Amino acid sequence: MDPLAIAMVCDFFHPNVGGVESHIYMLSTNLIRRGHKVVVITHSHSPDRVGIRWILPALKVYYLPFSTIASSATLPNFFTFLPYLRTIVIREGIGLIHAHASLSSLAHEGILHAHLMGVRTVFTDHSLFGFDDAASILTNKLLEAALRNVDAVICVSHTGRENTVLRAKLAPHTAYVIPNALVADQFRPAASMQPSDTVNVVVVSRLAYRKGIDLLVATAPRICTLFPNVRFIIGGDGPKLVDLLQMREKHTLQDRIEMLGPVRHNDVRDILVRGSIFMNTSLTESFGIAILEAACAGLYVVSTRVGGVPEILPEDMISFAHPDEDDVVRAMSEAIQLVMSGKHDPHRAHERIRGFYGWEEVAERTEKVYESVLEVKPYDFWTRIERTLELGRFVGLIFATIMIVDCLFYLFLERWIPRQDIDKVQMGWDQDRFTKLASKKPRRNSTSSNATPGVTNNALDST
Repeated sequence: MDPLAIAMVCDFFHPNVGGVESHIYMLSTNLIRRGHKVVVITHSHSPDRVGIRWILPALKVYYLPFSTIASSATLPNFFTFLPYLRTIVIREGIGLIHAHASLSSLAHEGILHAHLMGVRTVFTDHSLFGFDDAASILTNKLLEAALRNVDAVICVSHTGRENTVLRAKLAPHTAYVIPNALVADQFRPAASMQPSDTVNVVVVSRLAYRKGIDLLVATAPRICTLFPNVRFIIGGDGPKLVDLLQMREKHTLQDRIEMLGPVRHNDVRDILVRGSIFMNTSLTESFGIAILEAACAGLYVVSTRVGGVPEILPEDMISFAHPDEDDVVRAMSEAIQLVMSGKHDPHRAHERIRGFYGWEEVAERTEKVYESVLEVKPYDFWTRIERTLELGRFVGLIFATIMIVDCLFYLFLERWIPRQDIDKVQMGWDQDRFTKLASKKPRRNSTSSNATPGVTNNALDST
């Protein structure tokens, strides 16, 4: 594939830490190693993460001066983003916008504006949503409108693909499945396990309702009663932290349940290797990268059978339970007995995971999606209007009006700030030589899959 200039657009990116942030960073760096030019467009972070920054190995990030409303998401505005995006697209010579996350306003707006500039679009959905509550109904309608004219959609699991196709009413042939991955070398098991009668159960999660923390609160005391040699190590932060602390106090389990609080991703591997079992009680999960990291670190996994979790690991590396208190206790009891009998080999598990998932393969498969998009003729403006009107009598008219106003605003910007007056970024290095250097394997601490990578200031930006 010929080198392509790609813009990753999302509200969620470093310095925040999470699955979406890590996915964007790792995919971007691997696309750079394959010879493409990649920039990231996201919102600013107080007090000083604003403007242009560089992240190793050569990822330019545009932190736009937009404030957030909740969970690092910006307020939908539809038009304020257009002047910034147009300038960046012209300045960087962007040919494709890859937007991420259903709850990212910048992602939706990037797709809306891209077609005005003749830029192709791809969207990656990282989460599962329902169909019957008010928040899901509103989110699904916004997603359907945003993806009405998108060129391709990528989901991280087959379950996620079915969910997105139904929510956004997509043509199934436009939706692809490309799973998450990890850097296996960053999650090596402990070199040698010290003989011990204690079984440590590790939980590393955002402590929120969606992650099934209520199930953990209900089952942990029962497991401690059934197995006096079991200890829990719980890392993470969130609104359910208070419930866990109250449970530990109520059952006098301070010596059996260790609460670590917020955990940096750099430290996750060191926490995982302290345990033998990883426990996941999520109520909904599109993929579950934490499960993959735990299995790679040599832990046996116990998880609720929800979303795309059954697609991640072979059956002999994981035990499933329904999201029900009694069934979680049953699955944990079986896992504890299996680990105590020595039937789980951490190093063999690590080697198997190493062969299953890799960011190089994810980047290669994403490239093929880009190729399929570029081979298809894009929708013209009036076709996009017609497709948008099909959203419904009222919603279709609203979003069609937004598209028309957006087009008029774009024409105004073309007259007010002519593209010939916008400085173009000039490459200050030999791209072929840089690609060869970037393709070399980095040191472990230089490009952690989820840790905030090294950041430099905007002095490196050349025009």
